[in-house]
Amino acid sequence: MKPSALHLSIFSLGCALILGACAPVGAVMGAGAASGLAAYQERGIDGVARDLGTSSRILDMYFRHDHALLKDISIEVYEGRALLTGLVANETIRADAVRLAWQADGVTDVINEIRVTSEGNAFDTARDAWISSRLQAELTFDEQVYAINYAVETVAGTVYLIGIAQNEEELERVKNHARSISYVQHIVSHVRVKSSSSSPLYSSSTSSPVSDSPAPSSSPSSPSSSSEAVTSVPLE
Repeated sequence: MKPSALHLSIFSLGCALILGACAPVGAVMGAGAASGLAAYQERGIDGVARDLGTSSRILDMYFRHDHALLKDISIEVYEGRALLTGLVANETIRADAVRLAWQADGVTDVINEIRVTSEGNAFDTARDAWISSRLQAELTFDEQVYAINYAVETVAGTVYLIGIAQNEEELERVKNHARSISYVQHIVSHVRVKSSSSSPLYSSSTSSPVSDSPAPSSSPSSPSSSSEAVTSVPLE
């Protein structure tokens, strides 16, 4: 029987407290704790290690090409699929980011969700970080969701999801949590839904808007994505 997401979170928090109390021992326990949590992910320890290595190689290419890419673009690699998100000033920067990501060893797909825009400021960045943290917390404490299998990025009120869902019902619970959070405007899912078949099954590409606001424009992405607009709710 797999432990619940809540139990894994408590375990992770306990390890973090231990790390702070004793650095030499913590370094060893930290590696063990990370390996333990990775083992519970659908990707397994080897899959997590491969994705971390791939992400590191993309970051290194960005660093060597233009330091600004590290500031403007976020990278999530899951099962070799590199999700790129962020706001950049022009098409050249976006094209460079995608081109470099494809060159990294271990990349099987590049999901380009980078948007060219002049909008965005420090307040928006802080609010996006709050949305991601809030959603991750809600998923962690929902015992019907394996939160450890999801990665979340938020850019200008759009929540991007990538990972592995146990089934469509679980994925819908994740989206419902996102819909309930203040200032969320859109949800874009690149989550793979587990299937008994040998070929991977991805979440439906059918758009299901629940408000009249249009989805933000971006370059074409993987056909496995799904996007929907949600009603914005002001913070209390």
